[in-house]
Amino acid sequence: RHCVPSPADLRPLTTSHGRDTCCCCVVSYLPGGVKGGGRLMPSQELARVARSAYEAGDVEASRAAHAAGEHAENHAGESGRYVKSLVYGGLDGIITTFAIVAATVGGDQSRELVITLGFANLLADGISMGVGDYLSSRSEMEFVEKEMKRESWEVENNLDGEKEEMVELYEKQGLTHEDAVALIGILSKYPEPFVSNMMNIELGLQPPDPADSPLKNGVVTFVAFELFGFVPLISYLAFSTASTGAFVVAIVLTALTLMLLGAAKAQFIGQNKFTSALFMLINGGLAAGAAYLVGWGLAKVLNLEHC
Repeated sequence: RHCVPSPADLRPLTTSHGRDTCCCCVVSYLPGGVKGGGRLMPSQELARVARSAYEAGDVEASRAAHAAGEHAENHAGESGRYVKSLVYGGLDGIITTFAIVAATVGGDQSRELVITLGFANLLADGISMGVGDYLSSRSEMEFVEKEMKRESWEVENNLDGEKEEMVELYEKQGLTHEDAVALIGILSKYPEPFVSNMMNIELGLQPPDPADSPLKNGVVTFVAFELFGFVPLISYLAFSTASTGAFVVAIVLTALTLMLLGAAKAQFIGQNKFTSALFMLINGGLAAGAAYLVGWGLAKVLNLEHC
């Protein structure tokens, strides 16, 4: 249903619920809700509509989505918080494990060696990746928190100096002196947003989000590494020998998983799914191809025996 009776105002916009919503209010009428049996779309749906409007260049639909959500788009969504850890953990897991598979196959080595090296990589590199993500996220958070405390202290003890500095920075961005002074004069009345703005404009840093968790980042990276990294080994557990068939199955499974990983990443950050999937596939293919050639070349040069 549409909430505006005038046909001239109705330009249907299909949401993921499969319902048409009018661009003037972007309201999805679902059973059991308010306003004539419907309810306002949740923030993630509004964000999806806003992104669709942007991709289509539809200014009116974009304005409507913002108005309906009262500016609470939740751009990445709660689940998008750990996309980086999921993507990089999964990508590193599947590519490094398949690279080991490709290298051992290129060197004409046995199924047992493929499985041994593959699982050793899964555990060792997975732990390294997870701990590394945790430590890097924690270090970044601690650094930002330290800088924020310093900026807060400077605002408390030298407000006029900080205001002058911010005025200069805004002037460099194109504001007139009068507008910059007026803007900073208002913003400086509110210490918390003023400090947050200083962090962004002066230091290029985003204030830490209390919901961020370095530990969760590390766990997501580790789990993603293990799950995706296991995929290239499935065929070697199913086949009794390191046959060509096992390698072909490993290639197919790895390629499909890489494309799914790329499409999932695109879904979170609003990229083209096909392009992202193709890029992931090319990335993995180049790495695996290089590993295969190294294994094959070393086997020839060093005259390695099958083991």
